[in-house]
Amino acid sequence: MATDIPALTTLDPARFETPVIMKQAVKAHRALAELKGMVASVPNPNILIQTLGLREAKDSSEIENIFTTHDELYREMSMPSVDASPAAKEVARYSQALNTGFAEVRRTGLLTTSQVVAIQSVLEESDAGIRKLPGTILRNNSGATVYTPPSPELLPSLLTDLDRFINDGEIFDADPLVKMALMHHQFESIHPFYDGNGRTGRIMNVLYLVKEGLLDIPVLYLSRGIVRTKSDYFRLLQSTRDEDRWENWVKYMLEIVEATAEDSIRTITDIRNLMLDFKHRVRNEFKFYSQDLINNLFRHPYTRIEFIQEDLSVSRVTAAKYLDELSTAGYLTKRKIGNANVYVNDALFAILSRS
Repeated sequence: MATDIPALTTLDPARFETPVIMKQAVKAHRALAELKGMVASVPNPNILIQTLGLREAKDSSEIENIFTTHDELYREMSMPSVDASPAAKEVARYSQALNTGFAEVRRTGLLTTSQVVAIQSVLEESDAGIRKLPGTILRNNSGATVYTPPSPELLPSLLTDLDRFINDGEIFDADPLVKMALMHHQFESIHPFYDGNGRTGRIMNVLYLVKEGLLDIPVLYLSRGIVRTKSDYFRLLQSTRDEDRWENWVKYMLEIVEATAEDSIRTITDIRNLMLDFKHRVRNEFKFYSQDLINNLFRHPYTRIEFIQEDLSVSRVTAAKYLDELSTAGYLTKRKIGNANVYVNDALFAILSRS
């Protein structure tokens, strides 16, 4: 039998004004504000969407037991190939889905069901949309049923309620980070798609923060914190359903926001410092220095001649010359993959691939 899910607006916002939750919310907001300022200090911060977005894609997919390596993922993004593993292709689609959602949130200022359907469509390469069949039953290690998603006929009403909760700021007066935690739990409980619900829900988290102005671009990737506490994540999802322990769930999510923001600050600080180091040394050593060149090397951990051609508007011969000289000087490592060359920013790769 499917589970009956009440609308989030049936909850009392005052439940989440406890000293413990409010204290944790302040800490999470402080870390987010610092992260937002750090991102603004990076020349062309949009390059972080690509570099950090891939790391988020890997971590979010790992929660669903989809595993790939950083090396395989960056190779797939630079040189899409039929030989890439299914996992690498799935993770690459996560990054594409995130960009799709970000473009829509930035365009509309909203995060709607139709946008979420579009995100999931890119993620799964499927136009199946909202499921019309029963959802996947969750079972424990003993095989006993612990959760049954709502039946298909209930989904339109549930999603309409969630849509209003997300986009109408007047119907639930609570801290936006509290609302993000509630939104995420509700979406995962509704389980509206045949597949990709977990990853779609985690994309929604960061897009909601952009929608609320807590971030300018989607660079807070909660999957890194969730994958480190995976058992707590699933345990608290279920205990909230079974025992109405919303406060515990919200506190957990606020802690994940704080921890992930702090981790992102460290990562972006290291990337910014590395960019400045590249900028100063390349400018002193090579006449072909340009900011567009530096941006390219940090947007693509594995760059190619074609990428330089496009970004710098130079010939193929000139682009190859630039990359070969940078490789000879030790800034990049030249690797042969199939019939083509890629040029790896090893220092950036080390930052992005550390646990």
